[in-house]
Amino acid sequence: RTDPVTGERYHTTFRPAPTPEIQARLRQNPKDEEENIKKRLDIYYSNVKALEEFYPDAFYVNADQDPYVIFEFIESCIIKPLPCK
Repeated sequence: RTDPVTGERYHTTFRPAPTPEIQARLRQNPKDEEENIKKRLDIYYSNVKALEEFYPDAFYVNADQDPYVIFEFIESCIIKPLPCK
C-alpha cells in the first residue's frame, strides 16, 4: 500500500504504517485486490500444468533460500540430474 502524500510504501504485516493517520490515507493497487489475485492464480495454475507436460524434465526450485544454495541446487540438477520418477 502506498501513501499518496509521501510516496512511501507499506505492508500490512512486514512494514505497517507508523501512525493511524498514515494508515487511513493508504491506497492499494487495484491489481492487488483479492479477486484479481484469484484470477491471476487460476491463470498461473492452468499454465503450469501445460508447461509441466511440455517440459517433462523440468525440476522445482525452492527459491526461498540463500542464493548460493539455489545456485548449487540448479547446478547439480544440470550437471548430474536426478533419475526420473
